[in-house]
Amino acid sequence: MPGGRPGDASDGRPLADAIAALDADILALQEVDRHRDRSGRADQALAAATAMGAADWRFASAGPGLTVHSARDAGQGGPSQGIALLTRLPVLDWRAMRMAPAWLPVPVKAVGEPGIGLFFDHPRVALAAVLDGPSGPFTVAASHLSLMPPWNAAQLNAMRRWIAPLPRPHLLLGDLNMPGVVPALVLGPGWRDLARGFTFPAHRPVLQIDHVLASGLGPDAVRRAEVPVIPVSDHRPLVVEVEL
Repeated sequence: MPGGRPGDASDGRPLADAIAALDADILALQEVDRHRDRSGRADQALAAATAMGAADWRFASAGPGLTVHSARDAGQGGPSQGIALLTRLPVLDWRAMRMAPAWLPVPVKAVGEPGIGLFFDHPRVALAAVLDGPSGPFTVAASHLSLMPPWNAAQLNAMRRWIAPLPRPHLLLGDLNMPGVVPALVLGPGWRDLARGFTFPAHRPVLQIDHVLASGLGPDAVRRAEVPVIPVSDHRPLVVEVEL
């Protein structure tokens, strides 16, 4: 489930090939371009859905308001960037939630850039899908949270409360901008991080800020977890195989 920008090149083949190679049933993407010049005005969520053979998907851009797109909207709308949630499983329900930005800027050292600059936060968005799994319905939610603590912790807990009424187990995916085991600690009892592995920056990862969190899964649910190298994104994908 890759976190970070899924490729800026106008040639969409590297992105499509990387996603096809992951062979994921559920895929969460962050910093996804839609009709932007830097990525050849491609709809990267649609390209990813085609590559993985998704049965359904949604792209959400927070921007000045919450805008959600699906395959029905291909070719429509202006340039935007956001997150995408894609699945090969049947979807019983879709939800979307907008989260306000942090109020104050913070100093940030960008990877590969000299010096330290001020980062001004922007609205965030979360997507959730109730999926029809082999053992019944379960819920998956995805987001790309703020860089700013404790704002991102508040956003993570807002997502937990948001999906609480939906069918369990719950899986929460994405670039949470929170290192190590912190996300599971923030969410509290009953939640755990299903995989550990450095994901950022892709060329020499030293942090895990991309996570697959779960509530309601058995202790032996994880069959496989890995952080493969792919030719796109400034993050490495976190891939987890679970038994529901």
